This record gives sequence, C-alpha cells and structure tokens, in this order.
Amino acid sequence: MKEVSYYPGCSLHGTAREYDESCRGVSDILGIKLSELEDWNCCGASSAHCTDERLSIALAGRNLDIANKSARELLVPCVACFSRLKAAEKEIGEGGVPIRYALEFFSDEPVLEEMKKRLVRPLSGLKVVCYYGCLAVRPPQLTGVKEHENPQHMDRVVEAIDAEPIPWSYKTDCCGSSLMLARTDIVKKLTGRLLSMAREAEADCIVVGCPICQANLDTRQEELEKEAGENFNLPILYFTELMGLALGHKDVKKWLGRHIVDPTKMLSKKGLI
Repeated sequence: MKEVSYYPGCSLHGTAREYDESCRGVSDILGIKLSELEDWNCCGASSAHCTDERLSIALAGRNLDIANKSARELLVPCVACFSRLKAAEKEIGEGGVPIRYALEFFSDEPVLEEMKKRLVRPLSGLKVVCYYGCLAVRPPQLTGVKEHENPQHMDRVVEAIDAEPIPWSYKTDCCGSSLMLARTDIVKKLTGRLLSMAREAEADCIVVGCPICQANLDTRQEELEKEAGENFNLPILYFTELMGLALGHKDVKKWLGRHIVDPTKMLSKKGLI
C-alpha cells in the first residue's frame, strides 16, 4: 500500500467534512494510506498573508517542518492550503518532501489506471463542467501546472470514471473566494455568471476541488435565482465524491446529504444512485 502524509487543513475538519471523508474513502479503496500530520496548525489562509507576511510563512512553514520529518509526499486537498504551503516552500527554500494538491495527485496515470480497474458504477450519461478556480493553477510558477490556461487534470479524473467533461470557457475564472463575507455583491456577480454559463453548457453539475469554491457556488443559488430570474438548481460536487460514487463507497449518500443543492435527485434520475 502506498503511504502519503496528509494535511487536511481547517475547512476539511469543519464545513467541508464531505471533502475530507470522500478523500479518505477513495484513498482507502485505491490502496493509498493517508497519514495525517501530527499536531498540524492552520496554514493562515485566507487572511494571514494579507495582514502579516512573516506570520503567513511561519504558519505554513511549521506544517512543512512536521511533514519533512518523514520522506513521504504531502497530500493537500484544500487548494488554499496548497497555495500557502507552496508559497512558504518557495520562501524557505525547496528540498523538502513534494507537496501534492489532491486533484493533481489523483490524476497521476497509475492512480487513474487503478481507478478504472476498480469501477463498480461507471458514471455514464453524467455531463459535468470541471471548475478549477484560481489557486489550483495560478500562479503557474508556484503550482507547476503547465496547462494553466486550459487545465486538464480534473477532466482526466472525470473521464476515468466514465462521466463526460463538457468543454467550457470558465474553468479558471474566479468565484470571489474569501470575499464572500466582506463583498457579497462581488461574489454573487461572479458565481451567478459561473452558474449561468454551466447551465448554458447543459451540465448536470459543476465539479470542484476547493471548499471555498464549493461553498460560494452551492449556498447562494436560491437567492441568485430570485434576483436573476434564472433557474439554476445545479449540484456542486467535489471530484472525490464522484470518484466515491463510481468506486461504490458505502458513505456516498452521507456526503451528498450535506450539500445545499441536493445532488441525489439528479443522480437518481440518471440511475446513478
């Protein structure tokens, strides 16, 4: 069994528990052991780097020090945490263990091949748009993503579980991120456009790999529908939840039950749940 270190970050122990549980669940099916870092701390996202640069490096740097006590890769599901850890690595100096964003990790060819072997419920007929957001790909000098204008790694995961990724032009547009509290007007404008364009592309759902993107797109749809006069009703799913569904994990309904827009009705109509 392959073993990697695991840094869940605060969101995955709070509002994004379904991302954490689905990440652990699919890893277990794929024969990947996640060893959570002992005594990890908050990485400082989203505020530390705006208020105290030294603190923002120190918070993330402490977690890297813990990770570097082993020789294992460090798996990070939250893209904001990934960005802060990579920023600290750049400041402190490379030479530590590889820091892997979960989406990039699960799109490695050997993992995709293992996934295909273990499919119990191919998601045939499910049309999705892959939404990467900003930090999964930018800045490319930090993330190392070569196709940062038109990333493909989530598309490859979606194809491996037999769903259909629909081409659209909004893969890396911003959702407003942590401005959800301070500038709700901006977040509503940005997320409204993403939801509208996903509907125009005739997607059944939007797939994400970021807790903040998921929350911004999932929680305000009813309010946006009233203001825009459009019907969205679009489930916003973590890519690991779709992997869990395709791999037959027993807890999928529990994960999906935590979403504001209920995904089970759409999946049931397609005979996928």
